Amino acid sequence: MYDEARYRQRLGLAHRAHTFAQIAAITAAELRRKIDATTGKTAYHDYLSCIERYFVPYFADKRIEQLTHTDVAEFEVWRDRQMRRKPKASTLLNFASAWNRIVDVAVRHGFISERVPVPKLTTRGEKGKTRPAFTEQEVEQLLAFMDVWQTQGRLAVERDIRPLLRDYIEILLYTGMRHGTEAMGICWNNVEWHTHKDVRYIRIWVDGKTGGRWLIAKHAAVDVLRRLHQRQQDIQHLSFDDVLTQRVTHKLFRFSNGYTPHSFVGTFRRLMRDSGLAKTADGQNRTLYSFRHTYATLELLRNSTDIHTLSKQMGNSAAMIERHYSKLTATMAADRLA
Repeated sequence: MYDEARYRQRLGLAHRAHTFAQIAAITAAELRRKIDATTGKTAYHDYLSCIERYFVPYFADKRIEQLTHTDVAEFEVWRDRQMRRKPKASTLLNFASAWNRIVDVAVRHGFISERVPVPKLTTRGEKGKTRPAFTEQEVEQLLAFMDVWQTQGRLAVERDIRPLLRDYIEILLYTGMRHGTEAMGICWNNVEWHTHKDVRYIRIWVDGKTGGRWLIAKHAAVDVLRRLHQRQQDIQHLSFDDVLTQRVTHKLFRFSNGYTPHSFVGTFRRLMRDSGLAKTADGQNRTLYSFRHTYATLELLRNSTDIHTLSKQMGNSAAMIERHYSKLTATMAADRLA
């Protein structure tokens, strides 16, 4: 025991060895505390998934200081087999970030020295495809279709969720916010009037994948918010302006009785099937995330919004906007130069 302690001291290791699973448990607990305190990024949920579903089952009782590049390479082969697909670059970045957090925890707690060379995970994966968007004509067709479709639900739950899905889609179209991670967390106290140069705008605070930010909604979003207000029984007695000024903490997307649906995905698929807009001209399936891509496309082409402004609104870097929409920015330049 003495010899082993001296040996570990020379290597800059803790006197008492910890397994990978023990260090991963400490890391997961730290991530959960940040999530519970609402100070963590949405990506922390992805890191937890990487740790608990992949790292711990595979490495379990291994020692982090003893891992080799071969161990990591064999893990990546096993992980890809478990996922049944070749992970994209964004997924690999989540794995790498989760891995680095475990290593950081090991160093901070003195389980290993920062001098110990821990192998890193690969971050080069398949390039993600740009999600399919709606054309401007398709957006107009969809808005007109939903106006009638929302009233055709046969069951009580359909009569509640169809109008709510319509409002949800329009807010996505009028803001460019992220479906799910940002939109589903919005409360009424995250919405306010904002005056600039004597013009009133609706400003919405969202908190998601890249942290919190204010975004400006299109003027048409006011009608959507008024519809939501009029249907929600517990705030109907307040005027619309009072709802925005009295910091009401209820969720924005709720049924008339206050129930918040877990997801719109199933109802959205029915909407796409009924409207005939489920696929693009080249056969790609549309999802709720397609409205974010539609917003960016229309802003760049129709409104000629500059990339820097669009990146602030959407919570992406300017480089990412340009990378995903380089063909559109080239078209804008052609229109200005021709």
